[in-house]
Amino acid sequence: MLELHSITKSLGEFHLRDFTLSLREGEYFSLLGPTGVGKTIVLEIIAGLLRPDEGSVHWHGRDVTSLPPEQRRFALVYQDYALFPHLSVLRNVAYGLRSRGIASTDACDKARQMLKLLTISHLVDRAPETLSGGEKQRVALARALVIEPRMLLLDEPLAALDLNVRTRLRRLLRDIHQRTGMTVLHVTHDVEEALSLGQRLGIMLDGQLQQTGTPDEVFLRPTDQRVADFLGLRNVLPVEAVRNGFCVVAGVEVAVAMASRSTRHLWIRPEEILLSAEPFDSSARNQFECRVVDWEHSGSLLAVRIAVRELLLTAIITHTSFRELAIAEGADLYCTFKSSALHCIGDEASASDGDATRSTARRG
Repeated sequence: MLELHSITKSLGEFHLRDFTLSLREGEYFSLLGPTGVGKTIVLEIIAGLLRPDEGSVHWHGRDVTSLPPEQRRFALVYQDYALFPHLSVLRNVAYGLRSRGIASTDACDKARQMLKLLTISHLVDRAPETLSGGEKQRVALARALVIEPRMLLLDEPLAALDLNVRTRLRRLLRDIHQRTGMTVLHVTHDVEEALSLGQRLGIMLDGQLQQTGTPDEVFLRPTDQRVADFLGLRNVLPVEAVRNGFCVVAGVEVAVAMASRSTRHLWIRPEEILLSAEPFDSSARNQFECRVVDWEHSGSLLAVRIAVRELLLTAIITHTSFRELAIAEGADLYCTFKSSALHCIGDEASASDGDATRSTARRG
């Protein structure tokens, strides 16, 4: 287990503040945040390349804050690969073993095995400058993994790669983790990347860790509006008042199953909002007349922005529904959604998904 306790670090105008994080043995943890929030600094403090101004780093209960990198036995893979340009692929991968005193023949044998595992055996004699971005990243991973580190630290490892290569390397990272059971801390600014790999997520904003949890916990219960905004959640609604099971949002009373006096924002998934040309026969407590403001493509679906008086919402619909509803700017429709589909951001209570019927399923 890795534990960071109240880590503080100042570098010029940047300040890492009271950063506390625990990683479980063998888990894949994604640390997610925009560029410049200090994710790489966290990795370098864990690796021993930087000393915190305050706080401590513990590995399985032992304080390793003052240990040099070579005694921690963690492997750090940077976004820019950091390969040695004057060494062949084989010698790059074998470098860490040779620096630990392993004989050249044994080091090269282990390096060849690792290159085979990562399906790049054919690159053994190539120079780094002749490799593609995806090939360089595999070589960097091979060099990190061949020393059998206690933990793998990944600094935006897929950021510089095109979509197809990123997809293949995500599968590779997932496979490596499943095979080795190694603890992995993967920092990224890419929400999809973090979700596809992380068993748990941490959201980092402004030099602080804002929230941790499973992907479902983080997306269903963002702790505040800044987290929700960073995650790209649509329909984050500021609450003006709470009374008798209703929240007032932009002057509209909305029934909310789990509302409390401390509720400050609501969030509803766009796919939970059903649009219809006529009032919809449903047990849902929220049904309003609305008008179409505009729409845009959202993958294979369409995101339709609607207005319930001054309350703006976005619903996700299929192209078939778009045609059937004759969607046009200013068109009058009805929107329907359950009180349990609304989530209270920042509250201890959160609406359950159990009885929320997804509108996309109803639309067929």
